[in-house]
Amino acid sequence: MSGPCKVSAAIAAAFLLSACSGGNSPLSPGLAPGHAPTASSGLGRRPATAQIQHIVIMIQENRSFDNLFATFPGADGATSGKMHNGTVIPLKKVDLAALDINHTYPTYMQDYDSGNMDGFDLSKMGTGQRAGKYPYQYVDPVKIAPYWTLARNYVLADRMYQTQGSGSFTAHQDLIAGGTAINGTESIVDDPSSTWSWGCDAPTGTMTSLITTGGQYLFDQGPFPCFTYPTGTLRDLLDKNRVSWKYYTPPHKGNTDGALWNAFDAIFAVRYGSEWITKISIPETNVFNDISNGTLPALSWVIPDHADSDHPNGLRAKDEGPAWVASVVNAIGSSNYWDSTTIVVLWDDWGGFYDHVPPAFLDGAGGLGFRVPMIVVSPYVVPGRVDHTQYEFGSILKYVEETFGLGSLGTTDVRATSIGNAINLRLSPLPFNPIPSDRSRRYFMHRAPSYEPVDTQ
Repeated sequence: MSGPCKVSAAIAAAFLLSACSGGNSPLSPGLAPGHAPTASSGLGRRPATAQIQHIVIMIQENRSFDNLFATFPGADGATSGKMHNGTVIPLKKVDLAALDINHTYPTYMQDYDSGNMDGFDLSKMGTGQRAGKYPYQYVDPVKIAPYWTLARNYVLADRMYQTQGSGSFTAHQDLIAGGTAINGTESIVDDPSSTWSWGCDAPTGTMTSLITTGGQYLFDQGPFPCFTYPTGTLRDLLDKNRVSWKYYTPPHKGNTDGALWNAFDAIFAVRYGSEWITKISIPETNVFNDISNGTLPALSWVIPDHADSDHPNGLRAKDEGPAWVASVVNAIGSSNYWDSTTIVVLWDDWGGFYDHVPPAFLDGAGGLGFRVPMIVVSPYVVPGRVDHTQYEFGSILKYVEETFGLGSLGTTDVRATSIGNAINLRLSPLPFNPIPSDRSRRYFMHRAPSYEPVDTQ
């Protein structure tokens, strides 16, 4: 780790990061020319509207856009893909359950192959064997009918990019902080070295990996995963403006804190403050109670149980992710919250699955990553619209900032186009039609937790 913030990985990084200076990362030398959107004026200055008083961010796991919506009408999908030797093969139609594929930053760069998007067959499976044709697949729409129904009834975005070409740890950090820059030249990338915890509860000696603005990948040379980012997180803006929030997350085997999979477990001020009790809500099904009791906060992050996450796991008989998402949407849609709520459903990373669209640009922080699906569920949209606007995870943060008049974090939210572009508040609110599903809210509330981590990569 270079620069003035160099310390031993064994030292808690909370004090390290707060001492580091921020700054936007320039384009890395030798990378593709950028197409970063120009920052808009007035960021985060619009007060909360009478229409939208609640935003719910539902984060699913590890799927590329082509993997879930390859054949969606009007969307930029593909049913064939190129291998590294130039061979073009059809994507295989499959069930949602799948095997795990490596999706670290080095794999991202290999898949990307200077924009050719033809290196997916060179990646490795979770077992270590070469993936070959396995990443070249798409899920049968019948198997994910609730997702397709949501996309048909609301807005599907086919240009939502991960902030970084990396795994789930940094993706979830990006969704609370807009980036993982720890100083002007380095950002956290990939997963911490511990397989027990990805945050302040990690064992002593746990390390993170880094990407430098020069494009150098520093494996396990980063700080301990207990952060105080120079720019803070959305939590800081929300608290400053007295806007309510909660992070709904499942419990983990061996503890009840969801410590392995909880983005705020890596945020020093939350993990060691009162909000660990008041704002981190375990289990994730507490969201149903808050909807019913009229106590849904202004901003909610909702993390699924492992069984409902869409994360590839060949041992699982059935992935109940589509039903889980439908149950939360149905709970909100049938409540008094419907006319005042925007629900964002997205997948945190590409999971190693093929996608044919190269990232819109490359920066010095490991991104942009590949496309992931995003569905914007709101009563103020044109049903069935496919939104081709270039978005990234900072687009969601920017929408939160604008809606609640929070100001700006000053990270990727500055350059990103707000997902508010998908919403037209001048429209009369759509009536809610329940999303058909084979599992009900009652099922999820009474089923025992899996106690498994949502993701391990």
